[in-house]
Amino acid sequence: MINLINRAGIFTLILLFAFQSCSSNSDSGDDTPVITAPTNLSVLVDVVGKTAENPNGDGSGKVKLTISATNATSYKVLINNELKELTDGNLTYEFTASGTATYPIIVSAYNGLKYVSKSTSVNIFVARKLIWSDEFNVDGAPDTSKWGYNTGTGDGWGNNELEYYTTRSENVKIEEGLLKITAIKEDYMGSKYTSTRMLTKGKFSFKYGRAEVRAKLPVGGGTWPAFWLLGDNIDTVGWPACGEIDILESVGNNPDVIHSSLHSPGRSGNTPDTKTTVATNSATEFHIYAAEWSAENIKFYVDDNLFYTYKNSSTTPFNEKFFVILNFAMGGNFGGAVDPNFTRATYEVDYVRVYN
Repeated sequence: MINLINRAGIFTLILLFAFQSCSSNSDSGDDTPVITAPTNLSVLVDVVGKTAENPNGDGSGKVKLTISATNATSYKVLINNELKELTDGNLTYEFTASGTATYPIIVSAYNGLKYVSKSTSVNIFVARKLIWSDEFNVDGAPDTSKWGYNTGTGDGWGNNELEYYTTRSENVKIEEGLLKITAIKEDYMGSKYTSTRMLTKGKFSFKYGRAEVRAKLPVGGGTWPAFWLLGDNIDTVGWPACGEIDILESVGNNPDVIHSSLHSPGRSGNTPDTKTTVATNSATEFHIYAAEWSAENIKFYVDDNLFYTYKNSSTTPFNEKFFVILNFAMGGNFGGAVDPNFTRATYEVDYVRVYN
């Protein structure tokens, strides 16, 4: 739940910034019309679906504001860090972050350059909603409306990895309701291994919510499957300024150990923002690997068991849109030495889902 007291100062600053240009009042001469400041400001907040059993609403996240004031000609509403300008005093707003939270609301009524303000708040429940998914139910190549690819060696993708990423069916396909990314030991375009790296960049990105994958991990020394998020603004600000949220990383040289990490300026490479947990039988059984991301925290789970909470803040990159990546690397700084007997292994994904 949002701490209203702790954030009151932030909202006050936002209010002053947003309304500063309209806060002055001057009289240029005797012929200037007298403008009367609004009075009797009233703000009614109706939570959609609110009942005795559901005091915080029906889960839609919708509220209706009815605003009135004597002598007012327009209104401004600061809600959920968004500024809304109104002429008729009616606003329907939909919160999207799942869960129950308390949100401050600041309303100002205007008549010319004169205004009056009032603060209130609303408790609202938002049910978890699926906003994007791939269930991998159609055999063949992955859906190109949802996924693109990084191909080639990428000069080791910054990690001295050994694979060449392709879009070939030998390396990536959907079969019997599963996405299968297969790493193969083979001489290909100057590399000793092939695999696939697929991503939603340019097709889907999101800010805050829950991202999860249900997957069975590959076997073999040197294998390095991952499920992660990367900042949508990487092309303009670069890495690590764009931020990186690693929900799942695991290496075959240390089986069943699951790593979740965050990379940001000054905290990249061997980032201190990382924790591990164990997913028993991760190569023979499916597990759900997830992160729940908000402005306050990023929480990491395996099978809904919380094992790491990162405290987010306005100073991190983790307050912009991110896209999704699935990949299967070989070797490199993190994957380590490849077993000389390795021939191939498959990273199996049942689904990827993103919720509000």
